[in-house]
Amino acid sequence: MGAAMRTQQAAKPAIIHPFWLRATHWINAVAVVLMIASGLRIYNASPFFDFTIPAALTLGGWLGGALQWHFAAMWLLAVNGIAYLAINLFSGRLRRQFFPLSPRQFLRDLGAALKGKLAHADPRHYNAVQRAAYLFVILDIVLIVLSGLVLWKSVQFSMLRELLGGYEAARRIHFFAMSALAGFIALHLVMVALVPRTLLAMLRGR
Repeated sequence: MGAAMRTQQAAKPAIIHPFWLRATHWINAVAVVLMIASGLRIYNASPFFDFTIPAALTLGGWLGGALQWHFAAMWLLAVNGIAYLAINLFSGRLRRQFFPLSPRQFLRDLGAALKGKLAHADPRHYNAVQRAAYLFVILDIVLIVLSGLVLWKSVQFSMLRELLGGYEAARRIHFFAMSALAGFIALHLVMVALVPRTLLAMLRGR
């Protein structure tokens, strides 16, 4: 009976993504989509480029509604992000999954990815391109939150406002950081389409 149980356990697929990781991933996805869509509506109310975003791609309907969606999503993103970072740090996952990361390893894996030869044999371990991309997203979201605080409470966060170069500079930093996040999402979706089992792993955990 013991042998049978060991055989059954060996046949059971290994856990790739624990529940907490899947939960924070999908909560983050919802928060980011809400923030981008409502942020585009806020941008349309006072654009600093010679273009506006089609209304169909925005959320909120009007400036006041967009601000309410944006602030709600901001809190969701911030709280979920803090939980994600805390669990990663205290569990040691951040160090195991994202480091070490060397420029040589990154360039090697990037070259393999551009040639379509980057291996995905074990989804439990990230290659150098994935490590760099996920670390970039973490830092980018931190920048989004910090610049967003300046736009939300400019007087209260006056020191942070000055560090970012002023209110208008913070607006542009916020816009470009959010644009970079949108670009990452687009690339991420392409990679998921190319390797669909990564989506199944993020849904089922195995």
